[in-house]
Amino acid sequence: MSIPAKHEYLEELCTRLAQRWPDNRTVNIVCHGHSVPAGYAATPWVDTFHAYPHLVHRVLKQRFPFAVINMIVTAIGGENSRTGAARFESEVLCHRPDLIILDYGLNDRGIGLAEAEKAWRSMIEKTLAAGVKMILMTPSWDQSWFRKDESWQALEAHAAQERALAAEYGVALGDSFAAYEKYIADGGDLQNLLSHVNHPSPIGHELIAREITGWFVAK
Repeated sequence: MSIPAKHEYLEELCTRLAQRWPDNRTVNIVCHGHSVPAGYAATPWVDTFHAYPHLVHRVLKQRFPFAVINMIVTAIGGENSRTGAARFESEVLCHRPDLIILDYGLNDRGIGLAEAEKAWRSMIEKTLAAGVKMILMTPSWDQSWFRKDESWQALEAHAAQERALAAEYGVALGDSFAAYEKYIADGGDLQNLLSHVNHPSPIGHELIAREITGWFVAK
């Protein structure tokens, strides 16, 4: 398989979002992951309204003004995909989501590629078995980019693994890693994208949000 076309993958969901009362219904989008979708900025500060789940919600309401959208955040600061997978059915699928956004790359360095792959596959396969669409997120950057050390190399490896999983399962990809890379290549300063050692600034969250909203075609 391959990563699907952006104008096709969420076609059915976008049609549903464009429906007006009384033919519409509530659409549930779940953001599952670690501290980044949870909204942590300079820990322990949580900057919810500049975090990408909220930014995505705002854009979708502009694009689909008649839609009723629940943006549900099940993310936990400090968590990795192994523990995220353990609570996936009880805390994510229980919401009967129309879309799941999965973001664990930054913290998965702590459990390694093999354990992360096992956990991501578990969550992806449960999502697809439930007939739900999903967007896999590659990690945003942290200060290890300045050092180009083993931590940075591991982040690159996890981004590559997540791209490969999206292609294998034919699901959407939000390539935060590539968005940061382009920002730097265009002359941007990474410090402007960071609010902490490893958490995005509002500008960083905007880049991530665009990787998600690009999958929603206005009707």
